[in-house]
Amino acid sequence: MSDIPWLDVFSSYLFALKFIAIALAIFMLLSGLDDLTIDLVYWIRRVWRAVTIYRRHDRLDYHALYQPAEKPLAIMVPAWHETGVIGHMAELAARTLDYENYHIFVGTYPNDPDTQRDVDEVCARFPNVHKVVCARPGPTSKADCLNNVLDAMFQFEQRAGIVFSGFILHDAEDVVGDMELRLFNYLIDRKDLIQVPVYPLERHWTNFTSLHYLDEFAELHGKDVPVREALAGQVPSAGVGTCFSRRAILALLQEGDGRAFDIQSLTEDYDIGFRLKARGMSEVFVRFSVMREDGAARATFGRNRRSASVVCVREYFPDTLQAAIRQKSRWIVGIVYQGTKTHRWSANPVLNYFLWRDRKGAISNFISFLASLILLQLLMLLAYQTVWPGAYHFLSIFEGDGWLRALLLVNSGLMANRMLQRVIFVSAYYGLWQGLMAIPRLFWGNFINFMANWRALRQIIEQGDPRRVAWDKTSHDFPSVGGVNRARRPLGSILLEMKLIGEADLDEALRHQGNGLRLGSWLVHHNKLAADDLARALAEQSGVPHDTVDAYRLPPSLVTQLPAALALQYAVLPLREENGVLLLASESDIDPVSLAALARKLKRPVAYCIVPKGQVTVGLRRHYTRAREADPRERLDQAVADGKLSQPRARKLWRHYESRQLLFVEVLMALGHLDAAALKSILLRHQHGQQTLGRFLVDNGIVTPHTLEQALRRQRELQPDMGELIAQAQQMNPMVAG
Repeated sequence: MSDIPWLDVFSSYLFALKFIAIALAIFMLLSGLDDLTIDLVYWIRRVWRAVTIYRRHDRLDYHALYQPAEKPLAIMVPAWHETGVIGHMAELAARTLDYENYHIFVGTYPNDPDTQRDVDEVCARFPNVHKVVCARPGPTSKADCLNNVLDAMFQFEQRAGIVFSGFILHDAEDVVGDMELRLFNYLIDRKDLIQVPVYPLERHWTNFTSLHYLDEFAELHGKDVPVREALAGQVPSAGVGTCFSRRAILALLQEGDGRAFDIQSLTEDYDIGFRLKARGMSEVFVRFSVMREDGAARATFGRNRRSASVVCVREYFPDTLQAAIRQKSRWIVGIVYQGTKTHRWSANPVLNYFLWRDRKGAISNFISFLASLILLQLLMLLAYQTVWPGAYHFLSIFEGDGWLRALLLVNSGLMANRMLQRVIFVSAYYGLWQGLMAIPRLFWGNFINFMANWRALRQIIEQGDPRRVAWDKTSHDFPSVGGVNRARRPLGSILLEMKLIGEADLDEALRHQGNGLRLGSWLVHHNKLAADDLARALAEQSGVPHDTVDAYRLPPSLVTQLPAALALQYAVLPLREENGVLLLASESDIDPVSLAALARKLKRPVAYCIVPKGQVTVGLRRHYTRAREADPRERLDQAVADGKLSQPRARKLWRHYESRQLLFVEVLMALGHLDAAALKSILLRHQHGQQTLGRFLVDNGIVTPHTLEQALRRQRELQPDMGELIAQAQQMNPMVAG
């Protein structure tokens, strides 16, 4: 008899559970019909486009992305406690991005010296990576960091004489698709906000926390956002893989009184999408597939090759429960609560519908979790009554209510559809195994969203206002890219270590360099260092071999393998072929971005080595420049033939002449008018022009005519004339004994 009161209590509990279940079922019906609407629009639109548009028109081939010239693009990367991450990102971008005219600006903080030191090492190796130090100590909001980065970008534009066409959002842990910048470059003249999909990187199949992001983004960016763009013309930025036009950034700056990003917003990316839409700007979500013949998309059962070849951003998402809850609570505060306060309901009913979908998460996250708990209880009760001997049997809480059973049946069908849609879109990119695993992960995702919602509400209650909730950083992982992020050592310390110069020589060179000569050139010009020894030190600094090249002995068949435009732009000569690799000679370091671009443009693997100073300069003038001057080697050979010089003396004279030849851009840089990053952007713009580089610099306002004349005059002063050298040699040794 002692069990009877407990049975009464449990029966009463089941009776109350019925009314809770009814309320949940009604809301789930509304939410399920809402989701079904998006599904129907997506599939109807997809079928209609397949039977109409794509029957009349071919899909745009990725080769079309190469038609527009490369416009300058700037990538913004906020970095707070990102030691060991940004170097890998820059390395991978340099090796894989099929684009060259881009710059990465990394926002660091004055109280984060480790990240600053890491970024400094990256900047030394990659001229297109720039460190920005925010005005305030961190951590501030991501938006505040981006505002500092944006300000540094405009300052760089003034120094470098370039104008960025697109401004791209990325995080330090992003794996950027190789064709992403070409896609942005293709669209940026027509669109003001361009968003590409985000597909999380996979972890071990047991890590449901990290992999539930995979499920959500696969469906969100595979179906929901494309429908949103098609119906409302509005695209929420994902915070990464987003490109803004210059017009959009200038409009945001004007609206924000000099601040493009709202520093109090926890989801500044989401906020900007609405601000640009309100200004009538064009936004697009791009699912563009790069269908290469080599089948770049890895073959996996159930995978759709076109979907798996889409240009996208890949990154690891949090793999611990606490980190996932923190990140998602930030999203919920920003999108649901801050968004509701900042972005009121509009006059556009379609846009209001998607605002409702954004904000219903404040309720649906709780409802989904409670529904899962009720389902779990009912399954446990069913198992108890089925398996346990002599178990008590309770009437079903749905007994006798036909309408309720019908409601549950409809909800079951809607839930089955939800699972089917999730399986379809996850499988399309990741394969059928991950698609099927999305079903059990759905329940774990409900739990994470529920806990994140609780945390978001608690933070808002504690602060009294959703806009007072502090930005909460998520820690980042980066996939292994191979190789070592090797720091670039100063040339002076290498020369001292190799005992090629003394401390006094280095101090003197550092005091006097800059008047048209950089450190190594100054040492050579002032007979403190041999050109061969400088090449050895530069090779050690760059981690490549050193060699020598005689431009007058290069076979014509080898010279023609390197077009003049590329030889002059990158200041290289073809040295030889080694196992199918074209080995290039350079007098200085070639950054990884330029080396990768050379390989793409030549459509073959390339490597480089360092050669003594002047050898490439002489070779470029002999084989590739348009203006043909008197050949110095011919004058020297004629002097030998006329008996004015002996062969040994002539060889020594040639080495002296050759090592003191300077490229015009080297003089400009040494005089302080250009830096390596600015020079690279300038050469990219100049490569297809017909003007001389000097005239191009003046016409584009990069240098004044006076500066140009000063640099040319200094170049003439620093470079010896072969006729004068021969005359001097004769005066010193009139007998020419050799």
